[in-house]
Amino acid sequence: MFSKEDARTVVGIIGNVIALVLFLSPVPTFYRIWKKKSVEQYSPIPYLATFINCGLWVLYGLPVVHPHSTLVVTINGAGLVIEIVYLSLFIVFSDAKKRLKLVATVVMECIFVAVLALLVLTLAHSTKLRSTVVGSICMIGNIMMYAAPLSVMKLVITTRSVEYMPFFLSLFSFLNGISWTAYALIRFDPFIVAPNGMGTILGLAQLLLYATFYKSTKRIMAERKAQPEMGLAEKKSQINAV
Repeated sequence: MFSKEDARTVVGIIGNVIALVLFLSPVPTFYRIWKKKSVEQYSPIPYLATFINCGLWVLYGLPVVHPHSTLVVTINGAGLVIEIVYLSLFIVFSDAKKRLKLVATVVMECIFVAVLALLVLTLAHSTKLRSTVVGSICMIGNIMMYAAPLSVMKLVITTRSVEYMPFFLSLFSFLNGISWTAYALIRFDPFIVAPNGMGTILGLAQLLLYATFYKSTKRIMAERKAQPEMGLAEKKSQINAV
């Protein structure tokens, strides 16, 4: 007999796979950053938000905080390692001012998670209370992670270009929100349902923006590519005229 708990496990595994793809989806972006040795206009905010979000959910999923949450720990532990790699590349290829600000933010996030873990494990003496406290903060962290691309969405609307809003990051944010909302509804967990329900809506909004400005992005990129070629052709014609 396929029980509700079995269904939750299956959906959780699917959620793990989708979340892993979500964490890996910016790889083309970071390959471009590494190749150009510059972060260009890419924002570190989504990766900073995801970094602290993963740290908080690892804490939430520990047996001493919220028992029977192995799938929450595994995927967020993997996500934490992946975000460390991304942020390291951001730090290496940012200018000095941005680099200092980025390092300071990462250090503050680490201190926050460490202090929270220490306080919860020493002052809260039941898993129910620990789950409530950490879960409430995780919910805020998760909302921050999903809301982080809002700054990029503003850039998209302003420039009418989705060049700096990676498509696969938006797609798998949407799918991740759906899978974890379903996971939390099978055995109701408000701390997972609320932020992931919101994440589904924000992911959909990003996909709609992508569909809206995809053609204009292609046109803008084509015009930008054509400009140096036109300049080179003009120089050649001037040389020939002389």
